[in-house]
Amino acid sequence: MPVRADASSGMVLLTGNSHPELAKMVSERLEIRLGEATVYNKTNRETSVDIKQSVRGKHVFILQSGSKNVNNDVMELLVLIYACKTSMSKTITVIMPYLPYSKQCRMLRRSSIAMKLVAEMICKAGASRLVSLDLYKKEIQGFFSCPVDNLRASPFFLQHIKTNIPDYKNAIIVAKSPGVMNKATSYADRLRLGVAVIHGEQKDEEESGLEDGRQSPPPNVTSYDFLPAQESKQKPPLTVVGDVGGRIAIMVDDIIDDAQSFVAAAEVLKARGAYKIYVIATHGVLSSDAPALLEASPITEVIVTNTVPHDLQKMRCHKIKTVDVSLMICEAIRRIFHNESMGQLFRDVTLDD
Repeated sequence: MPVRADASSGMVLLTGNSHPELAKMVSERLEIRLGEATVYNKTNRETSVDIKQSVRGKHVFILQSGSKNVNNDVMELLVLIYACKTSMSKTITVIMPYLPYSKQCRMLRRSSIAMKLVAEMICKAGASRLVSLDLYKKEIQGFFSCPVDNLRASPFFLQHIKTNIPDYKNAIIVAKSPGVMNKATSYADRLRLGVAVIHGEQKDEEESGLEDGRQSPPPNVTSYDFLPAQESKQKPPLTVVGDVGGRIAIMVDDIIDDAQSFVAAAEVLKARGAYKIYVIATHGVLSSDAPALLEASPITEVIVTNTVPHDLQKMRCHKIKTVDVSLMICEAIRRIFHNESMGQLFRDVTLDD
């Protein structure tokens, strides 16, 4: 079919440099040309945007995900939004499948809630709506002063499990930590499988509270015996709650970045008798040595979506498989443009998903 020009549709699809492959797939499915815009860094590393077509009165959709160069991705997005706002776009919808800084959504000791800052910057720049996929915490939607659509990738994963794991009926859904138990239960209910959970984690020095001085008494202060002594946070060793012997273990989570925790959990599952171990995560960030760790681990396959570019990681680890979610992004864009209900995209999604 012929590719429509934006002049006849009233829609403009722009993209930054974070994920050009996904942007190309979305434009081809929508049969809309990618907007003519140049996003580049100047010699002093400042981000510059040059939109080479009129966006006045148009419905602009900006597709920009998170990648390894996360700070540059965020800055490109902000400048793109502001350039469209000052060019009098009618609406500016941000399509950000993987939302950077989403893990920094709660206060940890003397840190800040950086996700709140990023959300405010996106809204202040001029975004009228944001579409993301499997936010790290659903409460992140409250950080934005504009509407947020949190799409789910679980229908694609469920279809992949049924199609590509022949004996999935002998599987058990494993929550990598108690925090994702609701997500594991959601998968298990729809697949009619059992649930297990990994309890305990590797000791994390950052969360122990020993390195920031809180456990040391102030100088020249008399100690009081009746006050309870503060102890550092103790985590039990990894163990599995549930029977995984002779079963296929399918671990589910939102993000796989540092693969060490997944590898440690896989080793425990292998020791407990699981003969195949799959990892399912929406966002395959896979930083640092994660591909090498996964390649040498007992994990059978790592199944992620294409919300984050990971072609180089797939070259280093043949276990990584990709599930395409561009169809859902295209349908979300189409429904928003035509003012249709988004409820159809959440039809097979549970509350805990």
